[in-house]
Amino acid sequence: MVGKRVTSQDVAKKAGVSRTTVSFVLNNVPNTQISEETRQRVIDAARELGYVPDAAAQALASRRSQTVGLVIVRSPQQVAADAFLNLMLNGLVVAAQTQGFCLLVDILQPEHKEQDYLNLVRGKRIDGLILAGPRFDDQALQSLQESQCPTVLIGESPSDSFGSVDVNNRAAAAMAVAHLVNQGHTCIGCITNAHASYADAMERMKGYRDALEAAGISFDEALVRWGDFDPESGHEQMLNLLDSAPEVSAVFVASDVVAMGAMAAIAGRGLRIPEDMAVVGFDDVLLSRFLIPPLTTVHLPAYDLGFQAVSLLGQMIRREPPSTLRIRLDTQLVIRTSCGAAVQKQQPVE
Repeated sequence: MVGKRVTSQDVAKKAGVSRTTVSFVLNNVPNTQISEETRQRVIDAARELGYVPDAAAQALASRRSQTVGLVIVRSPQQVAADAFLNLMLNGLVVAAQTQGFCLLVDILQPEHKEQDYLNLVRGKRIDGLILAGPRFDDQALQSLQESQCPTVLIGESPSDSFGSVDVNNRAAAAMAVAHLVNQGHTCIGCITNAHASYADAMERMKGYRDALEAAGISFDEALVRWGDFDPESGHEQMLNLLDSAPEVSAVFVASDVVAMGAMAAIAGRGLRIPEDMAVVGFDDVLLSRFLIPPLTTVHLPAYDLGFQAVSLLGQMIRREPPSTLRIRLDTQLVIRTSCGAAVQKQQPVE
């Protein structure tokens, strides 16, 4: 027997508020003067009851599809290997359900055609688009901008017409490398999370360079290797770095997933972490704390990145003026034993 459908009245009763308040909160209606405590109570009640707004009724009333698209520009193999992406997807799904959207996920190869974004917008009847991991060289963004489809990038935005949710990748990377410098390392390698065409990869590499120069250490491009989202690239690039620069005593790897491959390469050469090679990662995926040794890493708020992206996109779709189109979330350096320091947590970097 099918259970009774949860209604907004059920949410209102559980949260101890009116149906109007439930509607205002779940639809992110601006200027309602609803306290943050009440807003959170409504969201928690809706989540606990499994409340799903009537998409058909909302679509009929708003003349919208009540569907948002998530586009990931990577190979399917890279998506499968990316543990951080799974954490972020959880936030995207919860936010979409809370606002009454269906989430349509599409994976495009890095060499996708310029029309692919427009095909998603026109052919799949989505109200707005979220693009995860934008690239500097993506010419298709121009056609997407001209389409005037509400769009939020999880990453740096090249246009004022796009919303964006991100962290300060450059400052976070500089914080991680500065920690290695403070541990006494003066020859520090770098393996990026992705190719230089990806905005976050380039920003993290710049942060690595900033920290070295701030410490009076000359930047040496020969100590930089470019990863590719997966452990295999970390393993390959770490072996290359060990062969070409045996003087390196520490490495900053700008992705925990890539760092897992790098750590395996170090161990495979009979070297110890952190005694022979200190390692710092980036992302703080769940597995990082269970590696041997546990990985020191920059914590990124993966869930919040996804949740905030959908929330901002919802405002753009409803044509509600957001307080900002550029949301920047805090990061923290989580110190474990792979860097050779006592376990502690650093102050956040905005």
